[in-house]
Amino acid sequence: MSRSHGPSLRKQRITLSKCPDCLGRAVVKEVFYELPCGLCNASGWVSAIKGEPLPLEELVTQLGLRVHELEQQVDRQRPLRTTGPSDQYETNNRRGAGGTNFTGD
Repeated sequence: MSRSHGPSLRKQRITLSKCPDCLGRAVVKEVFYELPCGLCNASGWVSAIKGEPLPLEELVTQLGLRVHELEQQVDRQRPLRTTGPSDQYETNNRRGAGGTNFTGD
């Protein structure tokens, strides 16, 4: 147990799970139409530990943290910039007269 003085400087991350009623769709299918899910406040997400809906302010914060984390994962998996024939024309190779770019055209 660590000691700390004052409030935490970072927002605690709450693990979320899909709503058991709407299965993460945010709507419940009735006989003829769909209604917003009452268990998860029409978000599709509930607290994984307690199974209760989060307050709307907390839900927005937690979903924002989750989106930011997923964007970082996508950026890490994205391949680096590929090089091709156009790179020869975009960079200076200092082979021309007076150190200018020579492309061979």
